[in-house]
Amino acid sequence: MSRKLPLAEGQVARTATARMLLRGGVDEKTGEALTARVVAERVGWAADLVAGMVAGLVAGRWNAGGVAVLAGGVDGAGRVLPANAWMALRRLGWGARVPAGVRVNDRIVRMAQEQAGRILRGAQHRAQLTTGILRTWPADPDKRTQAEWDAVREAVPGGRSLPGSVIKARTRQIAAFTQKHGRFPIDVFELEEAPRAARMLVLAAVDRQQATLERAEDDPARVLLRLQLPLRPDPRSYADWTWVACPLTLPPTVPPDAVPHLPTLRPQGHKVHADLAFSHPVPKTEPTGHTTALGVDWGLNTLLSAGAVRRHNDGTITALGAGAMFRAAGVMARQHRLRHHGEQLHAKTDTYAHLTGGRKDHHLAAKHATLEAERQYVADRRSGLNDALARSAARWTVDQAVAVGASVIYVEDLRSMEAKGMGRTLNTRLSQTVRGRIVADMRHLAAEIGIAVVTVPARHTSKHCPQCLTPLRHCKAPDRPTTPGWKWVSCPDPQCGWQGDRDHGAWRRIAARGLTHQRTTTVDRGTGHMTIPRIIDELETSAVLTPTTPRQHQASGGDRSKTGPTPHRTPRPAPRRRGAPSTPSPHGPAGQRPEGHAHTDPRPPRATCRHQGVHTISTPTTSRNRPRHRPKGAALGAGFHLHAHATPPRWADPPTTTLNVTTDSPLIRDADGDAVRHPPNALTASQTRLPRMTTPPPV
Repeated sequence: MSRKLPLAEGQVARTATARMLLRGGVDEKTGEALTARVVAERVGWAADLVAGMVAGLVAGRWNAGGVAVLAGGVDGAGRVLPANAWMALRRLGWGARVPAGVRVNDRIVRMAQEQAGRILRGAQHRAQLTTGILRTWPADPDKRTQAEWDAVREAVPGGRSLPGSVIKARTRQIAAFTQKHGRFPIDVFELEEAPRAARMLVLAAVDRQQATLERAEDDPARVLLRLQLPLRPDPRSYADWTWVACPLTLPPTVPPDAVPHLPTLRPQGHKVHADLAFSHPVPKTEPTGHTTALGVDWGLNTLLSAGAVRRHNDGTITALGAGAMFRAAGVMARQHRLRHHGEQLHAKTDTYAHLTGGRKDHHLAAKHATLEAERQYVADRRSGLNDALARSAARWTVDQAVAVGASVIYVEDLRSMEAKGMGRTLNTRLSQTVRGRIVADMRHLAAEIGIAVVTVPARHTSKHCPQCLTPLRHCKAPDRPTTPGWKWVSCPDPQCGWQGDRDHGAWRRIAARGLTHQRTTTVDRGTGHMTIPRIIDELETSAVLTPTTPRQHQASGGDRSKTGPTPHRTPRPAPRRRGAPSTPSPHGPAGQRPEGHAHTDPRPPRATCRHQGVHTISTPTTSRNRPRHRPKGAALGAGFHLHAHATPPRWADPPTTTLNVTTDSPLIRDADGDAVRHPPNALTASQTRLPRMTTPPPV
């Protein structure tokens, strides 16, 4: 199979990963069919051998000299080191020690050297960060001044784009070491121990003598993985290694024209997870040249608020519609309950571990093992819920950009935000959000269709007016302007008078800031992530939205001033019950429906549209101090999607758009007369796998 990926003009190669399970295999020597448990056992034996060699190699080179030599990129003879970690370690003469009495081939050693080389190369950044912080140690470690922040960012490579939370975390780690030992650490290698080697097989470092991957000719969704696995935990000769063929079924996310690569195998219990990397062509994304953008603002209960803006030829920026929201209050509440349950299990397991003292023959050892398994189960539930929330929110955001025709998504950069000073409950809820995972999934989905994802500084996005940059006034609600709050904002400038939801004003500011600062976008060479590093005051003055309608017509759509007396209207009775009498009661157990309101909704009940069981929501519990909790999702069987609500894209306001319907493709024309393709049924819940969309009340 050819590994070369053909690319057309305007395309780039993109490498992604698909996660699968090894569900069995065939021993090619004996023809015996192997179950998934047997395959997991053999892969675990090979992973244990590799992990042992990695641990020994990393421990021997875990010092400033060894890491600096590898990071220097040049060997003793002055030659440039290869890009592959295992080849670089062999050029330096760093070999892995095979356990005594064990026979492995050279490819097993390669995997150990590749994994150890990656660990040692990653330690160079932590070493430089620790050295820069020690060199510019602040007078007060808990609060740096602006001059001290500038000094530490200059001392750290790439410090200008480094999140402040990373520097603060390393500073707290050094301060804890200083308080314990009474002195500063010499470097990161004294501050941290050698990292633990993971149990995995990096098959990308081997050749066809250890593993092969072939795609089926009749079915592109099937591939065959062949690899050598041991027959015992300590193979004594090459006869203890045999070829095992494992068929794999690619998920639908892998395109038919993608080129698969050798996976990384990670044994976990009686399962083997395979991270299969594949390359496929995607449209090339550009950091500049965008006219239509989607702005995304973060929230707590309203997890995402998004909307589109457009920059015209004269430099003005207008909003396309009222925006949309992705609310996940129910999911976050579920996460809070799982976190509280997990903390209780942690406390119990620690107590039992102290009582047993690590003895397996103790009479409490069985109960300790049961609690440990329950704690891990709760942790897995939390991880799964975070993954589902991140995928759903990212999919919704990319669908908004596709629907409005945006070529870039500007996301508020909150990597430096720390959850502190807001109360115990709010700090915990802020720290449990999955913003980083959502952005990663957003980049993954947007790259498939050529949409760029750019992070934008978050300074004053919710504080200033999106139309005049005047500091906003916050209140509880539009009908309660004097009640202190933060959800509703209004502009005090009488010439502007903009008011609306705080988050909706923020996404307008984010999108406008991104369009005006797009020429300052930087692209990371290692990851390809696009970022606007800082705000330029000259460009910020033009990052304002121009109202598309006069101010007096924005709220009501027209002048509704009273010009005369209210006409008299004859009241008509509106009885609550029908005028017809009830039907006579039948003699048998069955009969007609009694009188009352007839349900006219043709849609089926919500539970009939779901394919989840009632166990997706916790069982209702009764407490003495709190009322009985009856989750609606358990009754309807809706699970996760009942607690995550998304609104569909809102286009331009009706007074400024005209809809031209044709038989092939409906179009929407904006205020300038530009046509925007609008697939009316492209964002249904069934096609996008999103929760049922609900329209928010008009602002």
